[in-house]
Amino acid sequence: MTALIVLVGLLGFGALGVWYFLVSSPAQIASTLRMFGPSAIGLLGLLLTITGRVGLGAPLIVFAFAMFARARRAASVRAAPGQRSTVRSAMLEMILDHDTGEMDGMVLGGTFEGRQLQSMSEEELMQLAQEVRDDGESVQLLEAYLDRRMPGWRDDADTDGGPRERPAANSGAMTEQEAYQILGLEPGASLAEIRKAHRSLMQRVHPDLGGSSFLAQRINEAKDFLLRLHNERS
Repeated sequence: MTALIVLVGLLGFGALGVWYFLVSSPAQIASTLRMFGPSAIGLLGLLLTITGRVGLGAPLIVFAFAMFARARRAASVRAAPGQRSTVRSAMLEMILDHDTGEMDGMVLGGTFEGRQLQSMSEEELMQLAQEVRDDGESVQLLEAYLDRRMPGWRDDADTDGGPRERPAANSGAMTEQEAYQILGLEPGASLAEIRKAHRSLMQRVHPDLGGSSFLAQRINEAKDFLLRLHNERS
């Protein structure tokens, strides 16, 4: 009878598992699998401890807790919903959403001070481009936004105003806070988090993928700065 109860329980558990895999998203399944291993090892360790085999059970329980903590940390790095990168210049604050790849920004000075780029018309954006034309960083940030919102704007600008000279961008010395903001990380992020954020962002803004060379440069600078900082402090 006991064996029959165990068999029925296993069949029911298996059916529940199949149902879960059918109705769950791949992300949910992956998350469950990451937690299943530590749970199974911890349960085995608990059973061994209860049956008097503490020498075998206790290490398994400790190992299960370590695996669970590591999986939780990895999951928090992967999820990071709403994570955003911020890059500032004298005239603009540009924000890149990690989840969608969408860009928006705020004007920090001039005629359109305080305005969100998304709320501005194409005519206003071109007027803003004229206002920031002497600030190399602002020019390149705005160009990155315009390339996404108005893909053909460069042709129109060349037709209206002839060849445009881009002023050199001089980003200056980067601060620790700025580096974290560019990568969209909280201060104290681990080396793994820094590298993961860098890879994810480069997939969004790399020039070979239609992104911005200026943003890619700043993201690389932020990664290098924080990696060097970690090495100095270790």
